[in-house]
Amino acid sequence: MTLSRAVRGLTLMAVFAVTPVLLAQAGGDPAARIAAQREAMATFAFMDGVWRGPATTTLPSGDKHAVTQTERIGPFLDGSLKVIEGRGYGSDGKVAFNALGIVSFDPDTRVYSMRSYALGRAGDFPIRRTDDGFIWEIPAGPTTIRYTASIRDGKWREVGDRIVPGKEPARFFEMNLVRVGESDWPGAGAIKPK
Repeated sequence: MTLSRAVRGLTLMAVFAVTPVLLAQAGGDPAARIAAQREAMATFAFMDGVWRGPATTTLPSGDKHAVTQTERIGPFLDGSLKVIEGRGYGSDGKVAFNALGIVSFDPDTRVYSMRSYALGRAGDFPIRRTDDGFIWEIPAGPTTIRYTASIRDGKWREVGDRIVPGKEPARFFEMNLVRVGESDWPGAGAIKPK
């Protein structure tokens, strides 16, 4: 056995020996963490399902861009995450907008966040539950982009405001969706062991 192979073997053994200790020190029992995440994420269950309706964005030029917006939402990883896919369809039926969001809860900080992917960009943003929906924000220098959603009785209204210090908020986005059904996404279709 060469010295190089011996060093690699010892390194691997050390990693496998230390990993359980580090995991225990870093946050305790994984089952307890997942249970805490699942319990915290239950507050977002009202979003689950399939949604559809009109959405309008006011572009910087002042032109309005209208789409038929759809959202499909469901729990993932045993309910410890919420997965959201949004698609906006143009009048020709083609996808004009596509986004993916993953809402999670950190049991250590007791904070919700959303990992968002859209328009070639990605980021982690704070999201908080309100009495009838949620608010999430994107910091953009001195400007904040705030999305406020209200969901009740099978209707979802969400607006986007550009907030600049010292100025009135400027509304640039609005969508009004209706819940059109249940969804087994993203959990359905998992690969079976055999």
